[in-house]
Amino acid sequence: MKKSLVQKYNIPGPRYTSYPTVPYWNKEGIDKQDWIHSFQRSFKESNSSEGISIYIHLPFCESLCTFCACHKHITKRHEVEDEYIDTVLKEWKLYVALVDEVPVVKELHLGGGTPTFFSKENLKYLMDGIFEIAKRHPEAEFSFEGHPNNTTKEQLQTLFDEGYTRVSFGVQDYNEKVQKAIHRVQPFEAVEQVTRWSREIGYTSVSHDLIFGLPHQTKENVIYSINKTKELQPDRISFYSYAHVPWVKGVGQRGFNEDDLPKDDEKRALYEIGKELFAELGYVEIGMDHFALKTDSLYKATISKTLHRNFMGYTANKTKLMIGLGMSAISDSWYAFAQNVKTVKEYQKIVNEGEIPIFKGHLLSEEDIVIRKHILNIMCHFSTSWDEKTMKINKIEEHLALLEEMEQDGLVKIDVKSKSLSIPEEARPYVRNICMAFDIHLLKNKPKTQLFSMTI
Repeated sequence: MKKSLVQKYNIPGPRYTSYPTVPYWNKEGIDKQDWIHSFQRSFKESNSSEGISIYIHLPFCESLCTFCACHKHITKRHEVEDEYIDTVLKEWKLYVALVDEVPVVKELHLGGGTPTFFSKENLKYLMDGIFEIAKRHPEAEFSFEGHPNNTTKEQLQTLFDEGYTRVSFGVQDYNEKVQKAIHRVQPFEAVEQVTRWSREIGYTSVSHDLIFGLPHQTKENVIYSINKTKELQPDRISFYSYAHVPWVKGVGQRGFNEDDLPKDDEKRALYEIGKELFAELGYVEIGMDHFALKTDSLYKATISKTLHRNFMGYTANKTKLMIGLGMSAISDSWYAFAQNVKTVKEYQKIVNEGEIPIFKGHLLSEEDIVIRKHILNIMCHFSTSWDEKTMKINKIEEHLALLEEMEQDGLVKIDVKSKSLSIPEEARPYVRNICMAFDIHLLKNKPKTQLFSMTI
């Protein structure tokens, strides 16, 4: 029996929120001074024009969700908030002390963990501390992730007053059996309430995160969840493929059996059902796994070809420099990556000693930067092109040769004459596979054990 395209290409592969991907960063890490010089270079090039981005990792959660692959710290002790925010602000001051200009922040995102674990007083204290030594860009866009079960109207109002206009709520699935399997039980009424509050307060973009491929999830579950989502009409929808990586996250993703997970064609069918329903509701597919109404900035960025992708996912705001603050946060200067230490205790210790708390990173080579642009183009616009200059830096012919079979399967169109590549709409599920043909680090050093989730 001939394999379907999904069965043929559903292999482990990176999600390409960065290139090179984290497992292929320099094995010797990154010298702290090299990172500082790269940060200063990027800041000087971008701060006064496009501004900078800040990602703040707020890692605390009161309970463990078994679908989650993020770095988190489980606790019900809310007294941990004060010291953690003080440490984040100290880290921010360490960065600001390295530059001569006042930072101009164009994009700021609170991720987790659970940002709404923190009290409204501490969220305000955090923002006041950031902007005590920074300015807001005239086109600034601030966003945060909220848990429907614990987000209060007061938290929403506080962050709105601080300039936040976008909020994303994690829904995952509305079926009770699925929710119990992933340890994330939350009623539709909780999502409805926080969505309504957000709109009453004045948020211009409300996003809901759904996941396909969860344990016990069926076609009927997906249809039900999307029909419930229809009642609330969020401006954006993220429809993520569940990344099953228990070898990375251990017990947290072993709360169910492998047999409980939909696989291959069955799993992909869940996405296709969702995509069809979203289109009927007026949502446009954006990049990989994202949908937006035509009134949303993400759609507008797609049309204007300004859509960008980084460790925060897809964004309408492209900045060269993103500073990651907090435990495990990743910074990106375009020329280098640097990740902070992964435990709260070590993070607080290093920052309180007056040091930037990075423990690994990667300095991009000239070839890395060329390939990074190709992968960004493919992930954001489903096309890329090259010229004589970049061909001298990176041998594009070698990558195109690896795409020949995909071209025969109708997954990619290559025009050698115009020096361009494009992906047909029906082949978008295979975008990660196409990016893998450009990934020289992966090609030169294929992992002996599974590092990544399945691509489809």
